[in-house]
Amino acid sequence: MKLSLPVALAAALLLGGAGAQTLVPFKNLKLPFTVSLPKDWLIMDLGDGLAGVTVVSSKTPPASMIRLLYAPKNGKNTELKQEFRNFEAGVQQSGAKLKLYRGRNVSYGGVRGVEREYGLSHPKGNLRLRVWFGNGAKNLYSFQITDTPERYKTSNALFSRVLASVRF
Repeated sequence: MKLSLPVALAAALLLGGAGAQTLVPFKNLKLPFTVSLPKDWLIMDLGDGLAGVTVVSSKTPPASMIRLLYAPKNGKNTELKQEFRNFEAGVQQSGAKLKLYRGRNVSYGGVRGVEREYGLSHPKGNLRLRVWFGNGAKNLYSFQITDTPERYKTSNALFSRVLASVRF
């Protein structure tokens, strides 16, 4: 799955803070999963053509951002370690640097995957990310939270609640 990391980084650095934490069911029949999202967060189209949903905490800088993306596997075998290598290479190509804090195998909604947490340094600022790649029967999933280091603990807890609501 090719992620448009520079666009996502720019959006996270330019948009606003953490916002409300009440979760509400999100309805989109195109998604191959159901999920509940923060009530007052805004849906954002990053224009990168990726399938899924992106929500941000507000319109004013800097934003907390959750991306729940998927890509059909079309019968191909997906290697999650390779997906992370591709993700990390994309970050480096954008001029940012990653520091891996932790990684673990974890399932959400019955789909097995691998999750990693990173610190990201970029000329425009620093971010924290938690990225999960899931290997579903028909789709590859990429779910992530991106936020400032100062707000990450709070937004990461909210992201855990969002992930607990996912059903495939």
